[in-house]
Amino acid sequence: MAISPPYPTYSPGPGSGAHPHWWQRRWVRYGALITLLALSGLVILALVRRQTGTEGFLVGLGLAVLPVPWLIAAFRWLDRVEPGPWRNLVFAFAWGACAAALIAIVANSFATKWIATSTADPAGADTLGATVIAPIVEESAKAASVLLVFLFRRRDFTGIVDGVVIAGVTATGFAFTENILYLGTAFGTDQLTGDRGIASVTAATFFVRIVMSPFAHPLFTVLTGIGFGIAALSSERQHARRVLVPLGGLLLAMSMHAFWNGSSAFGEFGFFAVYGAFMLPAFGLLTWLAIWTRQRELRTVREELPAYVYAGWLGPAEPFVLGSMRARRMARDHARQHFGGRPAARAVAQYEAYATSLAFLRQRGRRGRAGADFVVREQELLAELWRRRGVARPALEYAARASAPAPVFWGAYGCPAMPQPLYNPYRS
Repeated sequence: MAISPPYPTYSPGPGSGAHPHWWQRRWVRYGALITLLALSGLVILALVRRQTGTEGFLVGLGLAVLPVPWLIAAFRWLDRVEPGPWRNLVFAFAWGACAAALIAIVANSFATKWIATSTADPAGADTLGATVIAPIVEESAKAASVLLVFLFRRRDFTGIVDGVVIAGVTATGFAFTENILYLGTAFGTDQLTGDRGIASVTAATFFVRIVMSPFAHPLFTVLTGIGFGIAALSSERQHARRVLVPLGGLLLAMSMHAFWNGSSAFGEFGFFAVYGAFMLPAFGLLTWLAIWTRQRELRTVREELPAYVYAGWLGPAEPFVLGSMRARRMARDHARQHFGGRPAARAVAQYEAYATSLAFLRQRGRRGRAGADFVVREQELLAELWRRRGVARPALEYAARASAPAPVFWGAYGCPAMPQPLYNPYRS
């Protein structure tokens, strides 16, 4: 039987039956979102190409794309414990590269021109735009992506790592478009002045934005993601915390962004001073926090899943294997080699992901932070595990034997030394 705290079974209320309003239909929402992002992409493409020229655009595109695979791979690696669906990452990157970039370009330009006209001080308007307006506009535009995933993909947004990943991928998309603009404009400047090689504006821009600080925008927006991640861990009764903590993260992101943009005002070497004394330590601290959170998630898996071993849903070795990324990988590799190639490995990976979601769900329930649909969600996850047990269990048992440094008595992990399944509704 399922192991569940006494939460009421979720049931849709009256009026929420099988006939939703037209705007609630999935294809309508997906269609509207895709249309919005596509139009934003076309407009931003036209604006950037108009400013840089076709040749400058192509040069900027070729250079700006270089850090993108590395950043996406880093955030995907961080998300390996409970990997979110690719559609969320695609949406986050597209929002950052298209919608957020378009909002930033239009709003920043309008605000800077308005200030310059009102004050008759174009230089002061540019400084104010870079240090005050740009951080507010850009971080708000990027935060909208995190907010949308938090509201409409709530099952995929369960903690700090999810917030960090969605925020980081959104900022990576934003930085990609912004780098095309800056590098393409720099190339156009070099074409006019005749500068070439390492002394060119393009080389200097590439060094600062691509080599030294490709992590800058992700670093800022990750603070917003952490705020939403903490809100996701809060109970539904903690209304103030669920609102104020994300706002606090957004304000910190704006402040760090403003400090970074204003570094040039600190003298000739202000940029390098801020980079060395502030940006690198902040990057190191947040990287440590993200990795520590990932290790904490693995510990949660090891601590929460033994209850399902006692109930007969999981094998006795599975909490140990699912709490180790190395053992998980060994299980997938074994399934690929001995149980049917990639489809078998994919089934094991899905089993690992569903089991991890189950552990996090149980932790929220035990802490009184689960929603009204706790029992329904638990049963859904258990059913998904049961469908894949034929391939997953032998692979996980092999990984447990291969990764254990010495004979392991599974009772040490809170599991019985010999499997003793209890009543199971899926068993005939």
